[in-house]
Amino acid sequence: MYRTFRALMGGLVVACVALFGVAAHADKIKVAGIYTQPIQQKWDAALHKALVAAQAAGEIDYVFSEKVANTDYVRVMREYAESGVALVVGEAFGIDPEARQVADDYPNIAWLMGSPAKPHGKNFSVFDNYIHEPCYLMGIIAGTMTKTNKIGMVGGYPIGEVNRLFHAFMDGARSVNPKVEFKVSFIGSWYDPPKAKEFAYAQVEAGVDVLYAERAGVVDAAREKGIIAFGNVNDMNKEENGTDVVVTSALWHMESAINHAISLVKAGQFKAEEYHNWTMMQKGGASLAPYYEFDSKIPASAKAKVEEVAKQIMAGQFTVNINDDQPKSTF
Repeated sequence: MYRTFRALMGGLVVACVALFGVAAHADKIKVAGIYTQPIQQKWDAALHKALVAAQAAGEIDYVFSEKVANTDYVRVMREYAESGVALVVGEAFGIDPEARQVADDYPNIAWLMGSPAKPHGKNFSVFDNYIHEPCYLMGIIAGTMTKTNKIGMVGGYPIGEVNRLFHAFMDGARSVNPKVEFKVSFIGSWYDPPKAKEFAYAQVEAGVDVLYAERAGVVDAAREKGIIAFGNVNDMNKEENGTDVVVTSALWHMESAINHAISLVKAGQFKAEEYHNWTMMQKGGASLAPYYEFDSKIPASAKAKVEEVAKQIMAGQFTVNINDDQPKSTF
């Protein structure tokens, strides 16, 4: 009887692998995170935080590697694949074709990778940073609070995941202030606070009185120049010395996406799909941070407008435009 039961269960597992490409797991699964930046860097930190939370909840055993260069990324992917992990979470922006080949070579492993491209095969799912909706909401406030009608924006690289946030922020500001103009700069790095600070200084000299801090370092410049800023991905008021400087931040939450992937792997139902919706407001993947000490300083009309548009977004009645083209300065 026991051998018959084992044979039956083995057959079910094989069937699941054949159908979905990834076997079912009844208990905790082993998950690996592979990051090109230090986990302190906010983009990777969002992934790391979600995986740490899943581990604390007893859902996974979590291991990770940080500061993995693109030239070394494939090797690390293969090493984790050979180590018995069930799910790998990472970023494939610089090595997308190579990462997809690794997924093909390990069809029984689930891959959830940051990528601007489509899902691949049966086991390579993709996600990206879709927090453009709270960026639009921030723009409403910024467009109301600027006195010079000049807003500065400092980003890392002009790629889709950054461009769409800038455009949404600009659209939100224009929706309440058609006169507003923008100074847009990219520092050519994902983590270089001194350089970001230098670019922000230059924008303030050009007349901006509001800054969108897509990169670390901009908040420090805003503080020294006595102007306000808006944060990106993490709560920059509390996490990047932004008290009395950062009005609010567009937050990225990867918990919903990560938990969705984990549940599918455990059920043997993981497949190649887009996780973009899991990083947007309706599914809890994005939100606007509290106003903290700025709550009484933001015009009531702006707060009411933000609340109204947020409700419309959550109800599916308002769609923030997604524009991945490189934004340009308007003055």
